[in-house]
Amino acid sequence: MVSLVTGGAGFIGAHVTNELINLGHKVVVLDDLSGGFEDYVNENAIFVEGSVTDNDLVQELFTKYNFNYVYHLAAYAAEGLSHFIRRFNYDNNLMGSINLINESIKHKVERFVFTSSIAVYGALEPPMREDMNPQPEDPYGVAKYAVELDLKTAHEMFGLNYTIFRPHNVYGEYQNIGDKYRNVVGIFMNQLMQGKSLSVFGDGKQTRAFSYIGDVAPYIANCVNIPASNNEIFNIGADQEYTVLELAESIQDAMNLNQPIVHLEARNEVVHAHADHNKAKEVFEINGFTSLIDGIKKMADWAEKVGSRESSKFENIEITEKLPPSWSE
Repeated sequence: MVSLVTGGAGFIGAHVTNELINLGHKVVVLDDLSGGFEDYVNENAIFVEGSVTDNDLVQELFTKYNFNYVYHLAAYAAEGLSHFIRRFNYDNNLMGSINLINESIKHKVERFVFTSSIAVYGALEPPMREDMNPQPEDPYGVAKYAVELDLKTAHEMFGLNYTIFRPHNVYGEYQNIGDKYRNVVGIFMNQLMQGKSLSVFGDGKQTRAFSYIGDVAPYIANCVNIPASNNEIFNIGADQEYTVLELAESIQDAMNLNQPIVHLEARNEVVHAHADHNKAKEVFEINGFTSLIDGIKKMADWAEKVGSRESSKFENIEITEKLPPSWSE
């Protein structure tokens, strides 16, 4: 089996690549390294540096490798920032996806596996269920939902089979802890290692079900071997929700570092978001999840080995009105 993994040098993509290699797939990784690192790519995979927005390159890869499966994980997954980088968001997260879907149709790909997001639900009452009508509240969620809808129409018109996953707040080894716009677990760990205060938007009572990567990547990789997952959508991740303040305390304990918390002005974000996973539990026979304490300890051990990373500024902000001050620095 030959599989394309987009975003395979990034966090979730690198883990999915490892799982596919273990399953015996020949894997081609396409990644522009905007948020990932080449040394995260499995040495047994074929690495191609480039973007899903490069349609000529995408066409070339499909022609050369004749993929059986496409695992599309490439995205700029910054929900809050997406309000201020709308064109960039849609170019990368929507139009890049369409390039892949077009070629998958033309080359008769057996399954298109797409990593969407819990962001498609917006502020719907949790726990979010797959049978709810999505109402995304930010451009990132809008782009993800648009791709979901396009895959549905591609299946109905051309027979392209798909599986869609909606993960949420995934953390773990390989996460880009130097990205100050997304992934709060990595942000907190990076701040602690740099001796900085932990920056919390608002009162910190927002709740999320933080999900360890080991409870997500294996199911994404193996779904093509599960007939019941064909043309279905699944929430994937942990059941137990925690406040951001509880998360901060867990990370401080795991790293044995206790920097003060600084509360920043509240930003426009969904306050409470966690999902129902009964559908995934049944189809993938999931029996449990890694506890927050255990998962945070695993990531903390890894983060302490690789060390802190300097946070880089996103240089192409399109709208500055209402941009959080900490994001403009």
